[in-house]
Amino acid sequence: MIEYIKGKITELNPAYLVIETAGMGYFVSISLNTYSQLESGSEVTLPVHEVIREDARQLYGFAGRSERELFRLLITVNGVGPNTARMMLSSLKPSEIEKAISDSNVHLLKSIKGIGLKTAERIIVDLRDKTGKVSQAGEILTLKDNTMREEALSALMMLGFVRSATVKVIDKLLSENQNLTVEELIKQALRNL
Repeated sequence: MIEYIKGKITELNPAYLVIETAGMGYFVSISLNTYSQLESGSEVTLPVHEVIREDARQLYGFAGRSERELFRLLITVNGVGPNTARMMLSSLKPSEIEKAISDSNVHLLKSIKGIGLKTAERIIVDLRDKTGKVSQAGEILTLKDNTMREEALSALMMLGFVRSATVKVIDKLLSENQNLTVEELIKQALRNL
C-alpha cells in the first residue's frame, strides 16, 4: 500500500490533483479541505489512501495524516464508501465532523449530500468511541490523543482495572499533559488508580 507521494503538483482542481514524481504523474482524488491547503506547482509530501477494486485503482490524497485517518475511519462504516467520505470532508472540516460525531449531531451529518438519517446514525454509533473525545475539561482530544487513550485503556483493562474508573483517570491525565507517550500515560494512570 502506498503511504505517501512526494513530488510536484502539476495540476490542481477542487476534486483532484496530478502530482509528478520520478517522471510519472499520479491522478489523486482530494477533498475541498485538502484543495484549500495546497498550491499548484508546489513540492509536497502528500499522504494517500489507495483503494484497489476489480475494475479500478484509485488514490485519495490528504493535506495531513489526521484527515486521512478520519477518512479511513469513515470508510469503515457500512454504507460509507471513499467518495462519500470525500464528500463529507469537502462539506465539513475534519474537526467539525469529529465534533458532530462526539456530540451525536445527526442533523449536521444528515445535511451532507449523500448522507441520510440511517447512515448519519450509523456513523455516530460506529465512530463515537474512535474519533476525538470531549474530555472532562471540555477540550477535544485529537486522533493521536484518542489512539494513545485507547491503547492505554486497553492495557490497563487487561491488567484488571475497571473501565469507567480508568477512563476518568486517563482523560484527566491527557487534559493535563498532551505530550505524554503511551508508556508514560500507563505509568501515571497506575499511580492514580
